[in-house]
Amino acid sequence: MEKIVRRKSRQIMVGKVAVGGDAPISVQSMTNTLTSDVKATVEQIKRQEAVGCDITRCSCPDKDSAYALKEITKQVNIPIVADIHFDYRLGILAAENGAACLRINPGNIGSSDRVKEVVKAAKDYGCSIRIGVNGGSLDKRLLEKYGEPCADAMVESALEQAKMLEDNDFREFKISVKSSNTLMMIDAYRKLAAACDYPLHLGVTEAGGLRTGTVKSALGIGALLMDGIGDTLRVSLTADVEEEVKVGYEILKALDLRHRGVRIISCPTCARRGYDVQKTVEELERRLSHISQPLTLAVMGCVVNGPGEAAHADFGVCGGHDENMLFIKGKPARKVKDEDIVDELVKLVEEKISA
Repeated sequence: MEKIVRRKSRQIMVGKVAVGGDAPISVQSMTNTLTSDVKATVEQIKRQEAVGCDITRCSCPDKDSAYALKEITKQVNIPIVADIHFDYRLGILAAENGAACLRINPGNIGSSDRVKEVVKAAKDYGCSIRIGVNGGSLDKRLLEKYGEPCADAMVESALEQAKMLEDNDFREFKISVKSSNTLMMIDAYRKLAAACDYPLHLGVTEAGGLRTGTVKSALGIGALLMDGIGDTLRVSLTADVEEEVKVGYEILKALDLRHRGVRIISCPTCARRGYDVQKTVEELERRLSHISQPLTLAVMGCVVNGPGEAAHADFGVCGGHDENMLFIKGKPARKVKDEDIVDELVKLVEEKISA
């Protein structure tokens, strides 16, 4: 099977996490607590860490939030990106208080002197920067030029802002050109990828709730990843923040780009099923959610496709009306009753990871 060939990009560091080059594609999320509430923010970040989040972002709309980063960063293990808008002084404060990266729009923080001050702070405190272009908040000048938000306008904005940082001899940055319009987002990233070698942060912004947002993100991010475009990603969902991380990994797993946790291959079920496949999968997902090692389970309802799918899985089960067959590394192992399927598979997985 052919592997996806990734676009060659330069590499930067977001704290201890490498982004770009030959580094693994990192999965990001964002907190939705008040950043000034240190306890709540730390608790949420730890939940993100537990499901594999590599980098998280905290909004810093005021001084209290920027100062809070000093305590937050002491208590978590993943680097924090400070989300900064309009007030350049908050970017400087965030850098001073432990942010590993500053998410800014150089075009909306004021004069070139202010950009220069933020860049100086980033250099002084070892921060990288993310240039964040959003289709919903483009500069008025670009909207007048193009008539409406579009991919070309976003790319022009991104490259203009990249030049602002380059003019200050700063190249430790990545770029995003997000839109809630999936096709516009894909078009913008493709054009930006062809125009520069900076690492790209992928995402469909304001994608929606769990189901809608997952579909839009899988299509948008997945299409770009298949082109080899993308060095880090965030799935933006109106849902629990842990779900963003889980969906991000599912997208990467589906394209064989990065594997974390148990991958369950399961059939949609039909009248041939020998046991309740849906209930079994739901229970396995719940009981194996803490596993970080990459493993594959085949949970199949009958013998039509069951043995074939199980042949490519670490463990599998094939339905047979209370005479279900367990598979280990593609080979039949033993029969198991309906009510014992979940316990048996969980036991096999736990034994493997503890071996």
